[in-house]
Amino acid sequence: MATDVLKTSALPAFGHSGGVSSEEFRAVMSRLAGGVVLVTAQEPPLDPDDPGAPDGEYAGMTATAFLSVSLDPPLVLVSLRTGSRMDDLLDEQPLWAVSVLSESQRHIAGRFAMKGRLSDRLLFEDIPYVRGEATGAPLVGGALGTLECRTEQRVAAGDHTLVIGRVLKARMPSADGGPLLYFRGRYRQLG
Repeated sequence: MATDVLKTSALPAFGHSGGVSSEEFRAVMSRLAGGVVLVTAQEPPLDPDDPGAPDGEYAGMTATAFLSVSLDPPLVLVSLRTGSRMDDLLDEQPLWAVSVLSESQRHIAGRFAMKGRLSDRLLFEDIPYVRGEATGAPLVGGALGTLECRTEQRVAAGDHTLVIGRVLKARMPSADGGPLLYFRGRYRQLG
């Protein structure tokens, strides 16, 4: 039985295939509900050779393009806008974490979704978190689950970078509440 395989060389190098506009694509994809996570990492110290140098700043980013890839080994994938602060950070820092946000954490998702900020230091100030044992990255208190990851692979995909991470630690610190969802351009909850 023959199987058709789509080869990337069959797609045009520039523009959208089949005449699909960015607006049409965005409108259709907005109807796919996605879970909301906070991806976090710690910047490396300014002088890694100086043991007395202060730790690097925490960084965070709200993401809805996040999924499990494999059970054995445990792998996850997050899609980052190429050239974003988190993309640049995870290019130099392989350790990062994910907090699966609950429906009561909409304010956290909104805060870390803001564009154009210079620093995330103030964004973490009044959010309860613990520092991950394996990554040093913030794990948000009250999250439905947390994962600590190490980058295994980075894949360029259009205007995004797909970061595949091996899960080093997984925890379910809270079983209360439902998940925070993103649907049709707004944060939502089940029900």
